[in-house]
Amino acid sequence: MNFTRYAIYYTAPPGEFAHAGATWLGWDIATGLACDPVAGPAAERPGKYGFHGTIKPPFALADGMAPGKLQEDARAFCARLPPVRLQGLHISVLGRFLALTPVGPTDALAALAADVVRGLDPWRKPPTEAELDKRRRPGMSAVQEQNLTRWGYPYVLDAFRFHMTLTGLLDAAGRQTLQDQATAHFRPALPAPLVITDLSLCGEREDGRFQEICRLPLAG
Repeated sequence: MNFTRYAIYYTAPPGEFAHAGATWLGWDIATGLACDPVAGPAAERPGKYGFHGTIKPPFALADGMAPGKLQEDARAFCARLPPVRLQGLHISVLGRFLALTPVGPTDALAALAADVVRGLDPWRKPPTEAELDKRRRPGMSAVQEQNLTRWGYPYVLDAFRFHMTLTGLLDAAGRQTLQDQATAHFRPALPAPLVITDLSLCGEREDGRFQEICRLPLAG
């Protein structure tokens, strides 16, 4: 299958948690199959990305780079990185959308993400000025602007905040209802602790949906 962009994500391994995420969003990133989203229209925008937490944001391949070699190098690189243990996840309101965010310290996860962003950057094709302009948002900090220019995305390194997006933008009236629905849906499946033992190389298909290409085991 041809992919237009690639990304390194945390995706839940097969099991109850992965199933809860897929059925909430209406897209199973592991199998590349659609289902009716529990969240309805609220999941339309994040649904195409699948149930994931971004580690290295989507990027086009640099000129001359082959997808097969990306898989090989990403697997070898991740095999040198240590697993990460989080206390768990909970449902949070981030601005105007809902997401699963970590409970407790996240320094080890932030270090893992920074290593991946830097270590696999030779594979990333630098975005055009037009693409950078599309990623700019009002009120971005100086650090976020520097990240966008250097790494192609504003929310990396010191600006990184791990989250697994559950909805698009919500109005205040409907947010509480959907938050209650998400809490009931995910509560039986949330891992505590959450131990991240592998990452996933994912690709953006020609229809705009992301799908797992392969899993990338971490050291040990």
